[in-house]
Amino acid sequence: MLHYHLLMLNCLLLGLPAAWSGATEEQMRAAGKLMRDVCFPKFSKVSEDMANAISNGNLLDDKDSKCYINCIMEMMQTMKKGKFQMESSLKQVDLLMPDEYKPSYRVGIAECKDVSNGIKNNCEASYTMLTCLKQKIPIFLFP
Repeated sequence: MLHYHLLMLNCLLLGLPAAWSGATEEQMRAAGKLMRDVCFPKFSKVSEDMANAISNGNLLDDKDSKCYINCIMEMMQTMKKGKFQMESSLKQVDLLMPDEYKPSYRVGIAECKDVSNGIKNNCEASYTMLTCLKQKIPIFLFP
C-alpha cells in the first residue's frame, strides 16, 4: 500500500510543474512507466510483448491481459472496482496529458463514460472501457 501511495505521489509530482499548461509527452510517459512497473509483475501470464502490444493499441482478449489493463486503469484512477471514474479521469487528463491531446481525450471520455455500466467483472469492465476509448480517441496512449 505504501508503494502505491509513493507511486501516486511521483505521478503527481511529474505533473505539477506543468499543471497549468499540461504535462509534456515525456512526463506523461514517465508516469505511465511507473504504473506499468507496478502492474506488470502482478500478472505473470502477461509477457512484455503482450504489455507492449496493449500499449500500442492491440488489446488482447484474454483474462490476464484484461486484469493487467484493470490494474493500470485503477492506478490511473480511471476505474475503481469496475466503475468508471469520470471526474478522476478528467483530472488525470488535465495533469498528465500534453495540451494537444486534451480535447480529444475529453470528448472520448464523455462518449465512453457509460460503456462499462452493468458489467460485474472489474477486468472486463476496464477492458470494455479501454476498447471504447481506443475507438473514440484519435491518438491512443496507454502505459
